[in-house]
Amino acid sequence: MATHLIIDGYNLLAFLRQGTVSADTFSEGAREELLRDLAAYRQRKGHAVSVIFDGWQTAHPTERSEHRSGLEVIYSRRGERADQVIQRLAREFGSDCAVVSSDHEVAQTARASGAFILTSQEFATKLRSPSTASARPWQKEADLVDEPPRRGPDKKGNPKKLPKSQRRRTRQLRGF
Repeated sequence: MATHLIIDGYNLLAFLRQGTVSADTFSEGAREELLRDLAAYRQRKGHAVSVIFDGWQTAHPTERSEHRSGLEVIYSRRGERADQVIQRLAREFGSDCAVVSSDHEVAQTARASGAFILTSQEFATKLRSPSTASARPWQKEADLVDEPPRRGPDKKGNPKKLPKSQRRRTRQLRGF
C-alpha cells in the first residue's frame, strides 16, 4: 500500500525558495508551481498526497478542500493554522502516513502518532530528482549517508556500519 504524504505547503515552499521570504514566496504562482511539481512526483511515485496551506486569515469559516491533478489541496479554516490540520490528519492516518514539515511541534505530534517524518530539505531533494536508490541500485545504504558515523575508541563492531536506527531511516527514505 502506498504511503499517504501530508505536506506542510508553505513550509516546503519557503524551503524551495531558498529560505527567502518575500511577497513572491507565497504568491498564487508559487503555489501553482509547487502543486505542479507535487503532481509530477505523485505520478512518478504513486503516493496519495495532501498539501495543506494556511487559510486562517481568510474569510472562509470552514476548511476548504479541492482536488487538483490527483492532489488533495486543503486550506485551513479561519482561526485554524495549517499545523493544526496536519497534526489532526497525522493522528487520523497514524503509521500509514508520512509528514513533510520542518516544524518541530508538528513533527513531534506526528511522530507520536506513528507517522514517518521528513524535513522539507529531505523531501525537496526527493522532489527535485529521481530516487537515488533506484537510479543506482549497486550503491550500498552506507554510501547514501553524507558522513560516516563517529565512533568512540571503546565501541565494538564494524566501524563502517551505520547504527540500526540510521539504517532503518535510510531504508524508509528510499520509499520516497
